[in-house]
This record gives sequence, structure tokens and C-alpha cells, in this order.
Amino acid sequence: QVQLVESGGGLVQAGGSLRLSCAASRSIFSIYIMGWYLQAPGKQRELVATITSGGSTNYADSVKGRFTISRDNTKNTVYLQMNSLKPEDTALYYCAADYRGRYYWGQGTQVTVSS
Repeated sequence: QVQLVESGGGLVQAGGSLRLSCAASRSIFSIYIMGWYLQAPGKQRELVATITSGGSTNYADSVKGRFTISRDNTKNTVYLQMNSLKPEDTALYYCAADYRGRYYWGQGTQVTVSS
């Protein structure tokens, strides 16, 4: 019911910034929660940040103060602004949507931070 397409990943130096985008196939005001997860090689996916239709946000402790999740309802897109990037942020980042009791995932976009 929801298709998600991520973009904006890439290679940056430590201290740099990236903005990830997640375009949804339907109006995001109909999706209660959208968020970002990361998965490093050989590890499980971890929650990065979420945002509700009401604008409430939640962040993992490791990214508080550095990452910001936001949404643009006119573009059906959720963003993750990543500042002060660290090598340990290197991972595949997935967009997710909680819609009518189910989780939907994008294909992922790679973020690599060099030291």
C-alpha cells in the first residue's frame, strides 16, 4: 500500500553533512509514523528517528543534536538532515512507514563517512 524510495546518500568526510530523502507513493498525512533506520554490515537495523503525522519526533541517543527528521506534505517526502557526520554513522539507511498496522520499507541508501 506504500512504496518508499530513498535518495541522497553518498560519501562524505567526517564533519560533513548529507540530506536523505524518502518519497512516498501516497499522501504522508495518511501515514501515522514515518522514520529512518540504519543497518551496518553484519548488524541488525537500528532506529534513527521517527516523525508522526502530528509532528512529534523521536531520535536515537547517538544522533540527537546532529540529525533532524522533517516532512513536506506537499511533496509526500520525509527528510533526514545529517550534520557533523562521524565514521561510525556509516551504514545503509532505510526509510520506513507505519501504515495501518504494517511497516513498509524502502530499498535503502548508502551513507559512508570517511575519517
